[in-house]
Amino acid sequence: MALTPQFGSIVPSQGQQLLNSNYLQFNGAGAGANNFAQQYLPEIYEQEVERYGNRTLSGFLRMVGAEMPMTSDQVIWSEQNRLHISYNNVLTGAAGATANNLTIPVAASIINVISLNDTIVILDPVTGNEAKALVTASNTATGALVVQPYSAATIVATFGAANAGLKIFVYGSDYGKGSQIATGTGVAGAQAANTRVSVSPNFTQYSNSPIILRSQYTISGSDMSQIGWVEVATEDGTSGYLWYLKAESETRLRFEDYLEMSMVEGEFNQNAATLATNPGTQGLFAAIQTRGNVEVGFTAAAGLDEFDAILKNLDTQGAIEENMLFLQRQTSLDFDDMLAAISGGFAGGTAFGLFENSEEMALNLGFSGFRRGSYDFYKTDWKYLNDASTRGALNGISSIEGVLVPAGTSTVYDQILGTNIRRPFLHVRYRASASDDRRMKSWLTGSAGGASTSTLDAMEVNFLSERCLVTQAANNFVLFKGI
Repeated sequence: MALTPQFGSIVPSQGQQLLNSNYLQFNGAGAGANNFAQQYLPEIYEQEVERYGNRTLSGFLRMVGAEMPMTSDQVIWSEQNRLHISYNNVLTGAAGATANNLTIPVAASIINVISLNDTIVILDPVTGNEAKALVTASNTATGALVVQPYSAATIVATFGAANAGLKIFVYGSDYGKGSQIATGTGVAGAQAANTRVSVSPNFTQYSNSPIILRSQYTISGSDMSQIGWVEVATEDGTSGYLWYLKAESETRLRFEDYLEMSMVEGEFNQNAATLATNPGTQGLFAAIQTRGNVEVGFTAAAGLDEFDAILKNLDTQGAIEENMLFLQRQTSLDFDDMLAAISGGFAGGTAFGLFENSEEMALNLGFSGFRRGSYDFYKTDWKYLNDASTRGALNGISSIEGVLVPAGTSTVYDQILGTNIRRPFLHVRYRASASDDRRMKSWLTGSAGGASTSTLDAMEVNFLSERCLVTQAANNFVLFKGI
């Protein structure tokens, strides 16, 4: 049966010669056909236009943290608790015999360690009333206190009966002459005379588990030897006319982005059906929402008042002096507008006073750093929050608008090393040992492209990593969320 050549088919010839049957014809007729007879030939651009610029999103964790190996299925660290003794939601007694009674809401995690002769400050966060008092009786088991105010007849007279919203904290003690202190408690936790509760420090323990990330790119041996007219050019410098090089390169770049995105977006798995095999991991956003501070709906309209509220809250935490702000575009502009408005004299909404009254300087309102109170802030855009393929939502609306990350290191007790160590507040732990480093593995399988591991006529490029993020002292982080 004779083979009828079709356009694009190639029929071999015994001799080395050009025939209609063994080369691609470029003289087709009709609209859109390849035609050498046309008057004007197209000018072909061999390189792709980089219309999205550098498309990679990673780099955030390299700026603010570090990467360190681990050898276990879990990383555990301990964080210090507060030094001074205070309690919230303290209840006042009723009028009459219990007018000077206070009750601390004791529980499994809350015990009464206030001793006889301690001096305390009592605060009502609703009314602003306060009083100072001397502790005359204390029960460590029930949390019951009897106090004597210094400047009022009774506690109830100042704060009202059955007020369950008070805060108290110890600021010192007041003993008589010749007193002698012993430790211990009496029957049912009631303190005997001249005794004092011995306070033993404890710590809060946190943990995280690594996840295994994998990816693969496969290309057949035949396609590896096929060239195209589009020149490959990727972010990692790959070049040439073999299209599979671009695909392999983009698979690698995409995987490297996933390594960071997983550390930022990760969640613990709460689904019992898959919990055993896929426990999940706690990422940055989840850690801050669980243990840190969340600011909802920050806008330039609120100005410094809203930002100062953030600073006041940081004062109650670790008060880390240097901090970094990684923001989406609109939130970054809100900060610029807030800072530009700080001036004793301004015209047309543009502040000049901060810039030696120079209009040229005042119009450059892209602030990269500023100081407020006792804090320094360094501001930068976070590409991950602006990219349309990730959290760069339409109309500037985003559930996550930025994050404040403290700079520097913290001291924690490492359960594995058994000693206090200094670590960046934010760092990645990856699985590694002397025999296998799983920080970022890549290997080839198949029988093409240099691989010779199987009879598969293809090249398989494999990527693997096992890692988790450690967010220490999350109480010093702030997450900016949309309304």
